Amino acid sequence: MLASRAARPATSPLRSFSSLAVSYFCPSIRDITLESTEEFIRRQKEFREDLVRLRNQQQESVDQNQEAVSKRSPLSSLIYGTDKCHEFDKELARSFSQVLARGKYVHSLVMHEVKPDKVDEYADLVGQWYPRMARIQENCVNLVGSWRTQVGDSDTFIHIWEYQRYEGYHSSLHKISEHAGFREFDRKLRSLIKGEKTSLMQEFSFWHTTPPRRLGGLFELRSYTLYPGNLLEWELHWRRSLSARREVIEGVGAWFVQIGDLNTVHQLWQFANLEQRKVCREHAWSRDGWAETVYKTAHLTQSMQSRILVPMPWSPVA
Repeated sequence: MLASRAARPATSPLRSFSSLAVSYFCPSIRDITLESTEEFIRRQKEFREDLVRLRNQQQESVDQNQEAVSKRSPLSSLIYGTDKCHEFDKELARSFSQVLARGKYVHSLVMHEVKPDKVDEYADLVGQWYPRMARIQENCVNLVGSWRTQVGDSDTFIHIWEYQRYEGYHSSLHKISEHAGFREFDRKLRSLIKGEKTSLMQEFSFWHTTPPRRLGGLFELRSYTLYPGNLLEWELHWRRSLSARREVIEGVGAWFVQIGDLNTVHQLWQFANLEQRKVCREHAWSRDGWAETVYKTAHLTQSMQSRILVPMPWSPVA
């Protein structure tokens, strides 16, 4: 398994994307009730408090390391250059993708369009295989989550995987393909789906993908197709306003496509139910800067799509 990623940016033992599923069935939006809001908010509060605690611990460790570095002798600065010079050199060496992304991880978004009469069979097959592959350490892959579309592309299942750069992507696919049972799994999968679509993405540097959590409720995947050449400007406006948005809406992650549907940005949000989604979005408009962000990014966007998802039983983010 990949190194744990808890509060991020630093590594932490919290991050473990392997999950144990008790049973595999196809969840439905019918399983979600308005009474779930209170429980969702309670779990959300606990999750955020844990993240703050972990980030504080990580920051203390970083501060201690920086203090040790600051005690270098003047001679070492003459030999190796000042910290400011080193930082300037790093800035010059950064690529366009590194300006936007963290660069440490590559994510794949896989969409399966399942045959309507094969949905339960698909859930059982994938539910047995995906968590198993994520639990095997040498596969070097994390399963971020698996979801079923309930509003949008019906009978479409969405999976997000996490790899350590493109090296990890190649290595993981190769190792999984050599596992006993892979050929049979792949053959069976092909008989259950009508189509498959894969995009390779990177997460934005200002919005790290959440570690595993179980808050309940449903998810919204919002996909934006931007006009070519506008990604950097779009990122700048969102970076400035995200904190206000996050105060009222629980974000899961945001990624931009590098291979696949180019100029596409995906955002994943989590809500207790559709009523809470409505209330949260209304509250977001009352926050300073949000209306301005919408105004400044609308002309950058060719089209957008919204899908309502429910998590599968084995999904680490649920």
